[in-house]
Amino acid sequence: MATIFFCSSSSTILVRSCSSMRESHQPHNKQHLNLKINGTSRSPIKVDSLSQTAEAAVLSINGQRQNIPTKKQLVDPYRQGLIVEGGVGYRQTVVIRSYEVGPDKTATLESILNLLQETALNHVWMSGLLSDGFGATHGMMRNNLIWVVSRMQVLIDYYPIWGEVVEIDTWVGASGKNGMRRDWLIRSQATGLVFARATSTWVMMNRKTRRLSKIPEEVRVELSPWFIEKQAIMEDSHEKIVKLSKEAKYMNSDLKPKRSDLDMNYHVNNVKYVRWMLETIPDQILESHQLSGITLEYRRECGRSDEVQSLCEPEEDEILSDVVKQEYNTKNLFNGFSLASEIINGGGVLGCLEQRPIRYTHLLQAKGEKQDEEIVRGRTVWKRKLPSMPFSTQ
Repeated sequence: MATIFFCSSSSTILVRSCSSMRESHQPHNKQHLNLKINGTSRSPIKVDSLSQTAEAAVLSINGQRQNIPTKKQLVDPYRQGLIVEGGVGYRQTVVIRSYEVGPDKTATLESILNLLQETALNHVWMSGLLSDGFGATHGMMRNNLIWVVSRMQVLIDYYPIWGEVVEIDTWVGASGKNGMRRDWLIRSQATGLVFARATSTWVMMNRKTRRLSKIPEEVRVELSPWFIEKQAIMEDSHEKIVKLSKEAKYMNSDLKPKRSDLDMNYHVNNVKYVRWMLETIPDQILESHQLSGITLEYRRECGRSDEVQSLCEPEEDEILSDVVKQEYNTKNLFNGFSLASEIINGGGVLGCLEQRPIRYTHLLQAKGEKQDEEIVRGRTVWKRKLPSMPFSTQ
């Protein structure tokens, strides 16, 4: 007889399988699993084998531990969340934690993107539509569908600081016939100052075939009552992101996804893509500038077996700034003094350039057998770091 224990902080379940001799005398009988969780007896679960017994037990425990709502909830005290926007939007209050900030004590871009993802999932959680997938509804699970992001844009005016309390609003709307738009707004709870805005476009993919899919009617019926006509970022047309060549100025070719980079849909999480992109930005830019905008266009998913190359090319501002600085240094060295240096030192040409945003074009592509297959195209915009954070809207 084999014995298996499933343990959690509040319950222990004992599962026993009959010996092979006993099973041989009762080949057509089904085993029954009686669960007792937190002192409450659960209905027996019919199983055909030890593996199914274990799976049934785990699923039952997870259901108790997650307690996913089956009906719309208006308030979630555990996540500090509530339904807003006439009953269809979601607002969550969060505190910026120590592990979410960088050396300058401001929230990192990765932390902000993770908060956007978390509030989106919590919005679906509160709706009562969440199944056991990664943000998938019940209808999506019945059709073997998952969400994949096709485009995302984030604009950041100010970065929250360590210990600051912020409010994150999120809502959804239709995007064409077979897409969904999700937007976010991040503001200071103390002052109401808007820190960041974001928008994204999502489509459905078949979990088994990994092909894009139209939205089934039953899923459309689930989602459409939550759609509202409101945009965090007003944009008439998308500026095309060009594909970079192998001759890009900055490159990192030693990227390999780790198991910890995968999400619940078994592909690399989109936040990891951003980290790979930012690793190609020159250190001097990271020291003197902060990211004020990022646009991502997703081409295909990235799996555990992929080898990835990150390419980065500066646009004209960084190139022009380098030329001016080089001319200034050369004239200073050979002439001792020049009109150009006087203009530069007076805050003229170079001062103007330093205040202009710097833009980079990015590309993540596969290597090896899938060489040159695009994964993500991106564009980042950088501005000079602010000396201090505004704490008042006055």
